[in-house]
Amino acid sequence: MCYALLAAVHCFLSRASDAMRRFRIPERLLRIIFLGLFATQLTACIVAYPRNGVPVRYMATAEVSGYPGHIRDWGDSYASFPTDRLVVLRDQRIRAARHDPSISLRKLDALTLSGGGSNGAFGAGILAGWAKAGTRPKFDIVTGVSAGALIAPFAFLGPAYDDEIKQGFSTINEANIYTKHSIFGVLSSASLTSNAPLAKMLDEHITQDMLDKIARESSKGRRLFIGTTNLDADRPVIWDMGAIAASNQPDRLKLFKEVILASTSIPAIFPPVEVKVTAAGKTYQEMHVDGGTSNQVFLMPAGLRLRELEQTFHASVKARLYIIRNGRTTPEPSIVKATLPDVAEKGVSSLIKADGIGDLYRLYAIAKRDGIDYNYIDIPIDFALEPKSPFDGNYIRALYEKGYEMGRNGVPWKKAPPEFLR
Repeated sequence: MCYALLAAVHCFLSRASDAMRRFRIPERLLRIIFLGLFATQLTACIVAYPRNGVPVRYMATAEVSGYPGHIRDWGDSYASFPTDRLVVLRDQRIRAARHDPSISLRKLDALTLSGGGSNGAFGAGILAGWAKAGTRPKFDIVTGVSAGALIAPFAFLGPAYDDEIKQGFSTINEANIYTKHSIFGVLSSASLTSNAPLAKMLDEHITQDMLDKIARESSKGRRLFIGTTNLDADRPVIWDMGAIAASNQPDRLKLFKEVILASTSIPAIFPPVEVKVTAAGKTYQEMHVDGGTSNQVFLMPAGLRLRELEQTFHASVKARLYIIRNGRTTPEPSIVKATLPDVAEKGVSSLIKADGIGDLYRLYAIAKRDGIDYNYIDIPIDFALEPKSPFDGNYIRALYEKGYEMGRNGVPWKKAPPEFLR
């Protein structure tokens, strides 16, 4: 019965594929929906791969094997930030300021990059155009989630890497991001696709030399954070990528790339990333997926407040936050066909957009609380081109150029979240 049912589902999906090509993510939602509808019948057919997950009682204390605990924090914890880590940050910046005029105890420029798939080309263009205009700051903090996680390390190292980001987006296509599983492969794995091509691309661009440069910048008191979601714990995790890069662990490059890959791993679409951890003297695996599952954008660990920095630095700090939302926040009206995949596609798209807008409001509240200058930008309403496939080259290049033009001419930053009533 299992194989007969699988054959029927596979036949339906194959026939529907042509109709789905015009959608942004072909077949994705169709596969998810029909796997859900047939879940009860397929339960006996699905074989979960073996894993040694962290027992619930140890999830809060598990640490990445061989690394100090400070390489990551819970993204939803409002516990006070450890004073000793603030002192380290202060001392690093004091030492760096003696030789690097871009480092100051009295200013803090932060950049946060959202997810958005191929829409990441918008943020890449903004950054390049902003640098061309000569007004892009040297960011003290850079954070990224999903597609933003792919851009963040390059943005952290500065305009010298802008061409590499542009090249990555201009040559990207479906084949170098993922390969599709057969329906039988789907049921014997935890995803619809394999992201091995993306992992290979990371191997080519995230090198030991790049890691060494990130470690050096981190030693100046600059910070690069990437967000993932610990699916077992149902909590966001913020990874200090500079701390990973600066560690003496022989597998630090591997872990660095694993975190980025995990941040881009959309649940069920791409396979989760298993991170080896220790707890209570035993070894386990944590399951990490797309950071956008919990936060579309984030600034710093939730427990860190600007006034704590000022108290530690013994100086007032002028802080500016720049948020690049690689997507839209405005309505995108269309006539939705009364079919299951069409309704689901539009519904999920609206849900992701609403979640992203909520995160813009959350960061606005933090900015108001701490006296941070708030700035965000999203894909403007006058960019009307729609992608014909998930990684439509014409769409990506046009979106990059739109972002570049906006950056070069002076980014029209918005000072409050969408439709905010003052």
